[in-house]
Amino acid sequence: MQKTVTFLMFVGDKCGKAEEAMKFYTSLFKNSEIKSVHHFKKDEQGGREGFIKQGYFTLNGIEYMAIDSPMEHKFSFNPSISIFVNCDDDKEFEKLYHKLSENGEILMHPGDYGFSKKFAWLSDRFGISWQLNHA
Repeated sequence: MQKTVTFLMFVGDKCGKAEEAMKFYTSLFKNSEIKSVHHFKKDEQGGREGFIKQGYFTLNGIEYMAIDSPMEHKFSFNPSISIFVNCDDDKEFEKLYHKLSENGEILMHPGDYGFSKKFAWLSDRFGISWQLNHA
């Protein structure tokens, strides 16, 4: 069976932030690491020198891919696609909530929404949407 990988393309004002985001995310989750990073070289078509051409990282063992795309796009990240995290305990929930929401946007403040005893939805400083759940 083909393996799926979540693909994050940093465009517009977020372009050039892929490597920073990968380092930030892997610092927050256990069993996480940057697997490989390939940068665009000087004058290489499709990118700018130093931007991420292709990067792979894991968050708690789940693989993700990230790139920087300086080309003009009519889209960027939005909350219709988000990373859903089931937190093991309140300490983990609070840590992730505070770190991910810093310089981001709160879409749903932490609370009991009926389907979960403690849930929050936010977009981080890179524009990635996260749903945090602690049942």
